[in-house]
Amino acid sequence: MFPVLSAAQIEVARRFASDAPRRFGPGEQVFDVGQRNVPSWLVLEGSIEVVRRDGPSLEAAITTETAGQFSGEVSQLAGRPALAAGRAGPDGVMALPFDAAHLRALVIGSAELGELIMRAMILRRVALIETGGSGSILIGRSNAPELLRLQGFLTRNAYPVAVLDTRDPGEGRDIVERLGLQPEDLPVMLCPNGAVLKRPSDGEAAACLGITPDLSPDHLYDVVVVGAGPAGLATAVYAASEGLSVLVVDQRAVGGQAGASSRIENYLGFPTGISGYALAGRAFSQAQKFGAEVALPLEARRLVCSDASGRAGGFRLELSNGGHVQSRTLVIASGARYRRPDIGDLETFEGNGVSYWASPIEAKLCEDEEVALIGGGNSAGQAAVFLAAKVRRLHLVIRGEGLESSMSRYLIDRISALENVELHVQTEVRALEGDATRGLTGAAFRTLKTGETRHRPLHHLFIFIGADPNSGWLDGCVETDRYGFVLTGAAAAHDGAYAASPLETSRAGVFAIGDVRAGSTKRVAAAVGEGAAVVALIHGFLSRPDVEAP
Repeated sequence: MFPVLSAAQIEVARRFASDAPRRFGPGEQVFDVGQRNVPSWLVLEGSIEVVRRDGPSLEAAITTETAGQFSGEVSQLAGRPALAAGRAGPDGVMALPFDAAHLRALVIGSAELGELIMRAMILRRVALIETGGSGSILIGRSNAPELLRLQGFLTRNAYPVAVLDTRDPGEGRDIVERLGLQPEDLPVMLCPNGAVLKRPSDGEAAACLGITPDLSPDHLYDVVVVGAGPAGLATAVYAASEGLSVLVVDQRAVGGQAGASSRIENYLGFPTGISGYALAGRAFSQAQKFGAEVALPLEARRLVCSDASGRAGGFRLELSNGGHVQSRTLVIASGARYRRPDIGDLETFEGNGVSYWASPIEAKLCEDEEVALIGGGNSAGQAAVFLAAKVRRLHLVIRGEGLESSMSRYLIDRISALENVELHVQTEVRALEGDATRGLTGAAFRTLKTGETRHRPLHHLFIFIGADPNSGWLDGCVETDRYGFVLTGAAAAHDGAYAASPLETSRAGVFAIGDVRAGSTKRVAAAVGEGAAVVALIHGFLSRPDVEAP
């Protein structure tokens, strides 16, 4: 986590510095929590004392960096606000700065230093997440739906967060009383820069933390990717590594639906499995390493294809914040929305007992309880296995006669070996019990053959019944099938006017990959493969004589 560079490595690094060495006096602030565009500093003489924020008024030492060591974590790769503070040691410090662009150049330009620096910076972010230090602080009831939404958003985007429960005596309750906050103001979010947000949306939280970059409507990107799932992140990594300017937008978090998977066990190269969260986090770090911009949480509202000829700058993407971006090419990797079963009052309990993913946050909330899970696919099986280790009893509810037609054999075998999992075949959840104040208190199971209804007391219901294509924002710009999946290749050609390349849509320069594409294989490996393959097609489009060179 805190390597020391040799004299030879320091000489290599010097060639990539963004400026001349700078000297700071004893105790002088080198960088602070929440400060934007903080460079990574390579210490040449003296030391930097690095601390994190533990709560609104407490500091905790992280390390003291001496000659040959460097400051920063993955935020510095993208120029985002610092999550730690650094002061010059008792003898001052002389250090060499590396801003985001020069730090990325160093990481890419020297394989040896690149591996060492990337590993250290990722481990430092992981350590901050584990301690909750230097990130945002959420104050409210720890099981309140709004607080859980914010906690889930920050956690899935790999930002450290600490929770202070106002029901417990201590700092959380003291802050609420000192600021004169009312119950309707909660949850409150304290940002690293000192700002206080009352009941913030994900977008407001992201803006305060610097997660959402400032996007210029006049800038022309080579590639804009809509969706930060495995397919979109693969495109970002390969396109940015080949010198194209890339922007990725996503309305929620990196990783897409795969990012919410507790364990992926059939992805090539990971024989013991890997969580979707870990896989997405690694891909996100790679994308930042090569200079791709990732904007969260921004929803694509409408694609405007103003230039049917496919000339450069013919695509404009309107965003949920009221702005827009322009691009020479566009990649549709928007995946799918969670499918909702036909259950009355379902929306009342979403985030208040009903979940569409099973992360460690949800697992902790339902520990030693009785829960139900709807779904018979692989995602449902992975979630069932993960939750079964935490809960007292899990009811797996499917409408079919068994799991064999929809779930991988290894998951079926694993579920059958779990004594606390009860499989309900040809059954549906017919109704939910409870209210917005108490949350979910029970569910009614109905047997399809007999019509018999049984009531189960439970506070947590997980739904994994697939998803529908997230393609409404395309506004007729490209052709889709009757289900809304985007047509590509020969299926998208207009009366033989041109033969679209395999991942190209009915409009030249617009491509579709991953789950949103008609006929795609709904597997993480397939999505990553399409994300890599589409970059070659983008280069082919950009090399056309009627397209301005990137």
